[in-house]
Amino acid sequence: MFSKTESVAHVVEEMKRNSSRWVKTLTPKYDRFAWQGGYAAFSVSQSVVEKTRQYVMNQTVHHKKVSFRDEYISFLKLYNIEYCEKYVFSD
Repeated sequence: MFSKTESVAHVVEEMKRNSSRWVKTLTPKYDRFAWQGGYAAFSVSQSVVEKTRQYVMNQTVHHKKVSFRDEYISFLKLYNIEYCEKYVFSD
């Protein structure tokens, strides 16, 4: 949950910075790990928090049936979010 004074951009920046440092400590093969430049953030209604939590916990199984890319684009279309497919998964 965000405070009213915290921007999404700042929280994402901090999350990426701190998790990158952590990942690089795991093994030398992650020395060059880096997050992509872009990100997306969506809010979730309190009434579906548990359903969303379960979805996140089961993503590995779910994405064996439907790719993340296909699901993401269908989500954008479902909610009439304008996008350019050329830039959806690129930096």
